[in-house]
Amino acid sequence: MIHTARMKEREDGPFSTSAAGDLPDDLFEKLDESDRQDNEEITRPSKSYWQDAWARFRKDPLAMIGLCVIIVMAVAAIFGPIFSEYTYDGQNLENGNQPPSAEHWFGTDKFGRDIFVRTLYGARISLLIGFVAAAINMVIGIIYGGISGYFGGRVDMLLMRIVDIMIGVPDLLYIILVMMFLGNSIQSILIALCLTSWIGTARIVRSQVVTLKHQEYALAARSIGSSNLRILFKHLIPNSIGPIIVTVTFLVPSAIFSEAFLSFLGIGIQVPIASWGTLVNDAIPTLFTQPYQMLFPALAISVTMFALNFIGDGLRDALDPRLKK
Repeated sequence: MIHTARMKEREDGPFSTSAAGDLPDDLFEKLDESDRQDNEEITRPSKSYWQDAWARFRKDPLAMIGLCVIIVMAVAAIFGPIFSEYTYDGQNLENGNQPPSAEHWFGTDKFGRDIFVRTLYGARISLLIGFVAAAINMVIGIIYGGISGYFGGRVDMLLMRIVDIMIGVPDLLYIILVMMFLGNSIQSILIALCLTSWIGTARIVRSQVVTLKHQEYALAARSIGSSNLRILFKHLIPNSIGPIIVTVTFLVPSAIFSEAFLSFLGIGIQVPIASWGTLVNDAIPTLFTQPYQMLFPALAISVTMFALNFIGDGLRDALDPRLKK
């Protein structure tokens, strides 16, 4: 009976329902359904992985400057020569070796060709080779590294030993052999640049796949009967796309510089086709008398290298999940 009395006293305490019912209604604030929904609404909108990465990328000033430079350079390379009265191979010997002026912004070479237009055409060739070579290397590296890391065992050992053998031979030797057999053309340069440049991407993909294939979602996909290719390309590769994109971003300036270096040596793009490497090569005889002929294409190469490296650094920081807040 004492326990029952205590329970009744506890139920009839100052905060009980019966006690609250004796209080006047004006002491309670009425909350309608709309106010309740507003209070329960989440004030901070949720962001996806890519939205959050883009927000962090935009906060990097150097990365945004690099992105703007590449966009402006690509637009100028595509549309700039269209609105010019000069062509990249049009010769006028009477205007040879003219300094920069209002008529020729970057001056002319020894054949009277406008260096500004040739620099824009060179941007077409260099950017095309850089981005296409990076895309091809990304595809090869993802497939090769993904298969090696996912299946492991003898397959992994065989594929990685092939990579070790290919690394042992200098890249320049592969490139020279390809150029000797296929000739000097854009296609042969792309093939030469894609022979070994995918190795770095393949190693990154392999290490990511080896780590992720034992995660719960991969094991769950295997338990419900998903095929190996589906698990690899549907689950593992998308979850390691961040490091892959960063690696591919750094492949673009490497390919551009390699093309310029080959053209500079005379085994790449051949004149009259203009690339930044051929422009620098043509300006060597007049380096001390007309230095502007080398200045502008060399400056274009340098600015592009810096811009792409800034973009790569920004992507590396933006796509790193450890920096996500």
